[in-house]
Amino acid sequence: HITTVITTTQHHHRLPDHLTAHTLDTLNLTHQPTTSPPDTTTGLDAACLMFTSGSTGRPKAILTPHHAITGTLHHQTYTPLGPTHTTLQCSPTSWDAFSLEFWGALLHGATTVLHPGQRPEPDTIHHLTHTHPITTLQTSSTLFNYLVDHHPTTFHHLHTAFTGGEPASPAHVARILRRYPDLRVVNGYGPAESMGFTTVHTVTSPEEASGSALPIGRPIVNKQAYVLDTALRPVPPGVTGELYLTGTGLAHGYHNQPALTATRFVPNPYGPPGTRLYRTGDLAHWTTHGHLNYDGRTDTQIKIRGFRIEPTDIEHTLLKHPDITQAALTPTTSPTGEPCLAAYLTTPPATDLDTREVRSWLRDRLPHYMVPAAFTVLERLPFTPNGKLDVRALPAPRFAVGEQGRAPGTDRERLLCELFGEVLNTGRPVTLDDDFFDLGGHSLLAARLTHRANHTLGTHLTIRDVFQAPTVADLTTRIDAMRAGPDGGPTGRRARPALRRRTSAGALLPQS
Repeated sequence: HITTVITTTQHHHRLPDHLTAHTLDTLNLTHQPTTSPPDTTTGLDAACLMFTSGSTGRPKAILTPHHAITGTLHHQTYTPLGPTHTTLQCSPTSWDAFSLEFWGALLHGATTVLHPGQRPEPDTIHHLTHTHPITTLQTSSTLFNYLVDHHPTTFHHLHTAFTGGEPASPAHVARILRRYPDLRVVNGYGPAESMGFTTVHTVTSPEEASGSALPIGRPIVNKQAYVLDTALRPVPPGVTGELYLTGTGLAHGYHNQPALTATRFVPNPYGPPGTRLYRTGDLAHWTTHGHLNYDGRTDTQIKIRGFRIEPTDIEHTLLKHPDITQAALTPTTSPTGEPCLAAYLTTPPATDLDTREVRSWLRDRLPHYMVPAAFTVLERLPFTPNGKLDVRALPAPRFAVGEQGRAPGTDRERLLCELFGEVLNTGRPVTLDDDFFDLGGHSLLAARLTHRANHTLGTHLTIRDVFQAPTVADLTTRIDAMRAGPDGGPTGRRARPALRRRTSAGALLPQS
């Protein structure tokens, strides 16, 4: 149970009375000792809970010990970090990637610059990399590709760019290395159960990215990887097997879920007694050069924009809707050619299901990346002769463009409708009442939309604006409200200041 919270005076009033609160902005350290307090924690003590998608309809809480964090970050050799380096924290705090950007930087005396909000804004990332010359940037592969395509100068000051969470694009890696030949691109792999990056592969020239896929590399210090068959025997190089991980990065397991922990964390037949392997569910093979290549999944998990998703999580949630009797989720491709989710639903007899209402209902219950881009209502789901879902018999998903919406009436509305159509590749005119996300939009496409709108209309829209005002009509109203503000632009969107770790003497290093 939480008893003490570190906060600021601005947020102190939001805490319940039974908690002891220390406010950082009023803390006086003048008469405090400059030596470290006695350390009574051990490496096995729990440090934090990280949440990942589970098959029960609820996120799984991963219980991570201290030595998993220090073993991954303190002795790492895959990127230089020190007083002359600056990282950008642009991963959500609930994602294991946050640990490298924040703790990794501060553990090595580097500076970390905080990205405002919980969603990475490509325009903001581009701005911050120049405002605080960022040397180390970590992004999902989809976001990395977007920055290469639309903000290539984001990489101007970088020494190292990390990409991971999903298969890297060799074409985008080669493209940015041709522009910035001194850049190091690190393709990383590792689930939260192994505290993030567990294997890495560094690319330093466009020629290394000339193949059809980039390796995920070799294990980092303190971690090991095994590619095993169904009998837990190592497979030869070139043969695909299931990837198992071990080492100091391993979590204790899933909080309060011993049965699930036992199925994923198994005894390690190749290590000292008592050590364990984490069964990733990922397929991989070793190359003859000793590198790992990722070959997909063994189960139903899929990756959307770097997030690991269990379709059953979304299906379980959809079945809680009063007008839905069956639900099936499949990966598909949006009209823009990007991976996304399609939902197929059935309803009780004589029920007219409003898919826009379903989307809105889901947004209140799931993270944005788990909300399907397309909803299709069927009389019944198709099944194979043995009673399983017949995925091949499912119709093409419907990315609906409303035909009853209002037509644009002003030049700004017409331009926004055109931008919606271009970004989403609708192939049909967009109306004032069409919802950006009903048409297959997601956060990175929202970034593309705001970038084009800001350039064309001179606005200051962000991804958050699109999420809160997803139709052309709503977005137009939002732009009018911005321009009517006291400074003619949005407020409250300044980046949080850069942080430095404390020195051994307890003084704060200067902010950048």
